[in-house]
Amino acid sequence: MRDTGEYLFTSESVSEGHPDKVADRISDTVLDAYLAADPYSRVACETLVTTNRVVLAGETRGPETVTPEMLIHLTRMAIRDIGYDQEGFSWKHADIACHLHSQSVDIAQGVDAGGNKDEGAGDQGIMFGYACRETPDLMPAPLYYAHLILQRMRDRRKAGDAALAGLLPDAKSQVTLRYIDGKPVGATSVVVSTQHEESLGQAAIKQMLWPLVQAALPAGWMCPENEFYVNPTGKFVIGGPDGDCGLTGRKIIVDTYGGASPHGGGAFSGKDPTKVDRSAAYVCRYLAKNVVAAGLADKCTIQISYAIGVSHPLSVYFDLHGTGRDIDEVKLEKTIRELVDLRPRGVREHLRMNRPIYVPTSAYGHFGRTPDAALDTFTWEQTDLVPALKSAFGR
Repeated sequence: MRDTGEYLFTSESVSEGHPDKVADRISDTVLDAYLAADPYSRVACETLVTTNRVVLAGETRGPETVTPEMLIHLTRMAIRDIGYDQEGFSWKHADIACHLHSQSVDIAQGVDAGGNKDEGAGDQGIMFGYACRETPDLMPAPLYYAHLILQRMRDRRKAGDAALAGLLPDAKSQVTLRYIDGKPVGATSVVVSTQHEESLGQAAIKQMLWPLVQAALPAGWMCPENEFYVNPTGKFVIGGPDGDCGLTGRKIIVDTYGGASPHGGGAFSGKDPTKVDRSAAYVCRYLAKNVVAAGLADKCTIQISYAIGVSHPLSVYFDLHGTGRDIDEVKLEKTIRELVDLRPRGVREHLRMNRPIYVPTSAYGHFGRTPDAALDTFTWEQTDLVPALKSAFGR
């Protein structure tokens, strides 16, 4: 996004009940099941969901205690937790097929460590990380508030809040903010589409959601009433996988920075941390966030690239967007490499990624989340590099 002039920028979010997010949740449920049984399991799980049907497919390598029957049961529990017990998609009655099979030996030999060979990247690719000063979590504001609206709807729906009675799990939000000289100053429009029971009309849902959205935004930021769009088609009763097929990995911009930053193209959910699509994107966010949190820049983009089977990154690129405070980006790269081992094994160990921590990432964004000290989750959101970065640059 530009740092001068006046412009509008929009980002969207989708709820955990959106069909693609149901698929992401199930894929990460499979991943966590394997990592709980063996932290060095290999998993690449894809999920398809449609009317009362779920299909699991992909490649795994892990203990035999993780059986198809176990994964099918866990899939049902995930669907129940999201809130689906509808005629067209029910945790009780959906037909669930498990077609997971063994990982390719050709891929395994390139990734596995052995002899004098270090662990290689699980695939080739480019990964990006981003941070900025627009929100307390150092995330782009349009995406931050789009997520927040849906998270509050989810929390109140699951708590049985009577003020939101009749709203169902599938929902989407979209927030457009006005920027002046690179800083957000208010919302010009907000869109919320939510699945609902037949008895609720569009006007009633709009009245329900107005105070929730207004409270989610900073004071004075709420858009005009005629720019608050709720269920613009007028009706959204048939939703979730019954209304639209869902697939793992189709919401990669929702998962990252809402379009405010480049994206390497790889999806995250269902992939174990040897897949640099996931682990390297996480470490890129970790590094970018620490650079901004240390006060070295107001905005930071990082790109790292890898080749399958090769342990060291092929390139590391920093862009401070002209906001670096007398920061030599070459020195910054060197300092970062000294602080964090960017080989796949180093990334996994630094961020403690070989654990069943991924289900919470499957909805409302992988970044900008609050680390849980007790569960040791979202480690890539920690800012523990800040003291070392400040010292290296005399701050």
